[in-house]
Amino acid sequence: MSDSSPAGPAAPVLDVWCELQCPDCHAALDDLRALRARYGDRLELRLRHFPLEKHKHAFAAAQAAEEAVAQGSGWPYAEAVLGRVAELDRKGEALLVEVARDLGLDAEEFDTALVDGRHILIVDADQAEGKAIGVTGTPTYVIGGERLDGGKSQEGLRERIEEIADRLLAERQG
Repeated sequence: MSDSSPAGPAAPVLDVWCELQCPDCHAALDDLRALRARYGDRLELRLRHFPLEKHKHAFAAAQAAEEAVAQGSGWPYAEAVLGRVAELDRKGEALLVEVARDLGLDAEEFDTALVDGRHILIVDADQAEGKAIGVTGTPTYVIGGERLDGGKSQEGLRERIEEIADRLLAERQG
């Protein structure tokens, strides 16, 4: 998902390999919000899909997030779903459509997208790329060629991401 920010071509990219049914990704939400607030369009945050088999609604949630991108609300949708991880476990796809409706998106289109699978290739491509670069769990961050695994612990990761982002931004200035 790449509707994260209107960053220009010079903005460093932070890929966030995430799964919308993952409690660790839910825990990372405050860090992601802080990074977006600190850097704005100077850092492009891209949500990348890495649905895990142990979460039965993760693949559908990734597809729904791509439908939200198509409707212009990718990050707000992803944040709303991550904020309701436990509820997604219980309600499944009905929650995905409910969140879309709550955000004023075309909920019927979400329902249709989940049935017709129009976003499956995007989700599959993200997952394949993640596996190819060694992502094994979520969240995993990739910035400046460095992979940081947040699935084990979030401790110190935001600071490390900020160090790398600041360095990349300084290099672009210099």
